[in-house]
Amino acid sequence: MKRADFFTLLKQVPKAELHIHIEAVITMASVKKLYKKRFGKAMPKDEEKSLFDYDDLSGFIAAFLKVQDLFTEVSDFDLVFNDFAKYLENNNVKYCEAFFAPSAFVKKGFKYSDMVENFSKNIKKIKNEKDITIKLLTDVSRTFGLENAQANYKMFKDSPSPEIIGIGLGGAEVKGPCNLFGPVFVQAHKDGYHAVAHAGEDVGPESVWDAVKILSSERIGHGISSIQDEKLVTYLKEKQIPLEICPTSNVFTKKYVKTMEEHPVRALYDAGVLVTIGSDDPVFFKTTVNEEYWNLYSKLNFTLAEIEDLICNSFKAAFLAESKKASFIREVKKAFKDYKAEQKELF
Repeated sequence: MKRADFFTLLKQVPKAELHIHIEAVITMASVKKLYKKRFGKAMPKDEEKSLFDYDDLSGFIAAFLKVQDLFTEVSDFDLVFNDFAKYLENNNVKYCEAFFAPSAFVKKGFKYSDMVENFSKNIKKIKNEKDITIKLLTDVSRTFGLENAQANYKMFKDSPSPEIIGIGLGGAEVKGPCNLFGPVFVQAHKDGYHAVAHAGEDVGPESVWDAVKILSSERIGHGISSIQDEKLVTYLKEKQIPLEICPTSNVFTKKYVKTMEEHPVRALYDAGVLVTIGSDDPVFFKTTVNEEYWNLYSKLNFTLAEIEDLICNSFKAAFLAESKKASFIREVKKAFKDYKAEQKELF
């Protein structure tokens, strides 16, 4: 199938996206508005050109921090959610669980409760206007250590919202191993919240083992180093612990994967692991979730039937009621069936 036909199909298929960071959907138009508000002048052309122009992890991190630094008040997140809504609509994502990292903004003086209020307002607006459901996972952050993670969890617990359903562990995996954060995850599970962790992105399979054994993480963000440990792969398959794999992000970081063609998502899927596909940081990595499915189809020999299965997996792995999952999966299967009936010459 040609690229144009593939994207025509994908835009008709409802999807869930489970690994995406909300700050990473911001468009250049919104960045320029924030810049003018922050500095009282238009963003210089050279800064505009260079902001997303990098080819390594340090460049990405620098760009991410520059964007975060442009925020001056909580209402600036209105721009983020406007861009987020357009991204989800363009990719026909009907249900999304996204990460939000509060640490940098709290350090800037933003009140967590004010951010929660803003997020809830915007999420309800998107649901009412576009029938897209967004849930958030607050990143307790491994970057600043256990004490900061516990402080983030306290903020999260003290400002409950139906739109924020649990916690995530992101940040520098090497500097903040999973085994340091057991107390936060134990408390989150005890309090009845969902809890997930980035692991196996920048550290070996021992990080994934710690995420599932010590943190009881319900899903693993990335988890690509799992392929190095046959027992771990078997464990993930038997327990059906989902991996949130973000192919372009993994290739960009160049830790375990340097080309799309060598990405272990093919081997993990073939081994029976419950694989889901995400875009991670779409604007920063110049991708979308539909682009990621195209990468799998065009470069890793995933068939259309397997792409359909992966899209169904995204709903299976979501924190949704079983009846709602089943309803979405029926819609996915119907969309594929209808497209095949309409475009018989392509099959």
